[in-house]
Amino acid sequence: MENLLKRKLKLGIAACQFGSKVRYNGKGIDLTQYLGRDRGQFIWTPVCPEVMSGMGVPRPSIKLSGGNGFDFWEGRANIKNKEGQNRNEMIKKGALACLETLERAEIDAYIFMEGSPSCGVYRTSLKNQRLGNPPGVFGALLLQKNVFLISSIDLQSPVRWWDWKRRLVAFVWIKEQTVNSKEILKDIWDKVKYVLYELHEEEGTHIRDEVREILKSEEEASPETYEKITLEILNLLRKPAELENIKKHLWENYVDLKKKNGIEVSEIYEPNILRNMTHIAQELLGIEIEVRKTNGFFRSSPINYKPER
Repeated sequence: MENLLKRKLKLGIAACQFGSKVRYNGKGIDLTQYLGRDRGQFIWTPVCPEVMSGMGVPRPSIKLSGGNGFDFWEGRANIKNKEGQNRNEMIKKGALACLETLERAEIDAYIFMEGSPSCGVYRTSLKNQRLGNPPGVFGALLLQKNVFLISSIDLQSPVRWWDWKRRLVAFVWIKEQTVNSKEILKDIWDKVKYVLYELHEEEGTHIRDEVREILKSEEEASPETYEKITLEILNLLRKPAELENIKKHLWENYVDLKKKNGIEVSEIYEPNILRNMTHIAQELLGIEIEVRKTNGFFRSSPINYKPER
């Protein structure tokens, strides 16, 4: 299978992180500006469950109490505004309207605002370091739908964004394959296993053993087994890599590329050379550019993303 994804990926995003001034205080910030040229490589669908609820801008801030977003949908938690007014029904309708919009748009991933009682996933409070009651109301819906989730904070980090982008591209590429044989599984595994090596050392060890067992068997696995192993690979691709592992494997995978394909890129440093994350991102992007010219294979970023205009 060709390691190439041509269609433009579709990203949902919290509208307040796309520049829309829809927060309770009438503010918003465009974090996609940090993506540079990457911004034009995606189709964007911004949504805001609080505005779609009908609460308007500006509005009293809201708070999730009595439980988290999952509890809210089970009727055990509440959304109240700063004035003490219950906003349960309004926020329900707003969250469902946004989910329906994202489903119609057929998004591949959603970029959420952390710290929001509606959109937050790991935090629902922006006060100091308090977590609040995560996930938020809309965040819970996204988790239940198994949406590929990216925190908007990571758009500001060149390395974090590079990591998310390569994982999402691999994630979508795999989802579009029909995995029904050892041959196809081996092809997929040979492409993405190097990305999974960059997770925390305790992550992904079981999947390696499972894939080895399937591939060394003389018989084909059942359709259920192929489906299960594919889902496990996809779930691992949702997890961010360790930054130190990115730096370490950058060098190892570049040396492999140079040896096998003769591709050389200037200013690629060994892991022990100190430099900031911006420079590391530039190294990775520099290699990707050279590899894509040949439709080659770079183990750190195995699926080439060339969206058609």
